Amino acid sequence: MPSAAAVTQAPPAPNPRPADLEIKDAQIIFGAIWQNLEAKHGIENLRFPKEIILLGGAPGAGKGTNARFIAKTRGFTCDPIVISSLLDTPDARRLKDAGAMVGDREVVDLLLNRLLEPQYRDGVILDGFPRTKAQVECLKLLVDKMHALRGQFYHTPLGIHFRQPTIHIMVLFVDEATSVERQLKRGEHVRARNAEARRTGIGELLEERPTDFDRALAERRYRVFKEQTWDALQELKEIFHYHFINAQGSFEEVERNIIKELEYQSTLELDPRTVDRLRGIQVASEIVVHARQDLVKRLDSYELENGTVFKSVAGFIERKIMPIVIRHAISGTALVNTEDPVLDDPIALAMLIDIFSERGYHAAVDLHKIDVPEQVDLKTGAVRCRTKKVFRIQVRFTGSEIRRG
Repeated sequence: MPSAAAVTQAPPAPNPRPADLEIKDAQIIFGAIWQNLEAKHGIENLRFPKEIILLGGAPGAGKGTNARFIAKTRGFTCDPIVISSLLDTPDARRLKDAGAMVGDREVVDLLLNRLLEPQYRDGVILDGFPRTKAQVECLKLLVDKMHALRGQFYHTPLGIHFRQPTIHIMVLFVDEATSVERQLKRGEHVRARNAEARRTGIGELLEERPTDFDRALAERRYRVFKEQTWDALQELKEIFHYHFINAQGSFEEVERNIIKELEYQSTLELDPRTVDRLRGIQVASEIVVHARQDLVKRLDSYELENGTVFKSVAGFIERKIMPIVIRHAISGTALVNTEDPVLDDPIALAMLIDIFSERGYHAAVDLHKIDVPEQVDLKTGAVRCRTKKVFRIQVRFTGSEIRRG
């Protein structure tokens, strides 16, 4: 009979922390998927989108409704990738119907293969990814790989296919009460629509989600979002460009919030070397901030420091240009050619443009020099010319709208 010492079992090893397991599992999942991608496509063909918008949100927050608007705002021509539509196996459907999640490996594998399709090269919206911490870690690993590929191919003919990746996290948020009511309202609409389609035989049947017909399941689906997806997305706030969108309002209000959040910012989207190259050229929004005050200062300085020239330019505009502008009030564009010597003074052209700007017009001036023969030397055949200066002034403004019958 074995001794007590022989049968005494060693204490179990302490369980690793959940976060350690998640990161380790993500590395294993991603490593296997990436290895398969390299073998299937070749490393030079692992060309992922330049811009990825990760669209997350509570059930009923309007991801499907707003995804196309976001795509249009960013100039994407491809349809969003809806993660739930990638997972259409019977097992995955049973999990979704119960308000639960599907496996991370299946999600990431299907997604990465889809992202390599050519229509997504410039940019794509991912509706419903990432939803778990493991998927978050896989996303981080993917972006690391994208940066590594960019570095590898940067100075090669393939460099344009591996551009600086831009990752946006966009979260559409509604509270639990709004989420549940929207889910149930959607269920009512789908059920009525499908009943009509079955009765008439016209139209395709819409998907009927059990969570849209059962309040308890709808509430559970929202809790799953808060416990898993919400926490997962918050981990990305310090890494990628993060946008929190209040989606409780009307469609118009939500769209305005989206546009405001996705305003173009070159430093976020351009390659850092490109940003450095353009740094010396001011952005239009920066120079217009004080444009009105600067215009006032210039006009006052003309009057105080160059009063004689300023008086001549203002008089020239009033007598010779404004009558022509008034005759073109319908079209909103007037073109004037003049040889008036008042514009020979270099500061006069600046005055003319500033005066029109202050009065609400847009003026542009081109100087054309034409050589006009004046005398011919009959012995040598030499032609002496004088230079004729013609100022071509274009004045634009909002024209009159006339109703035509």
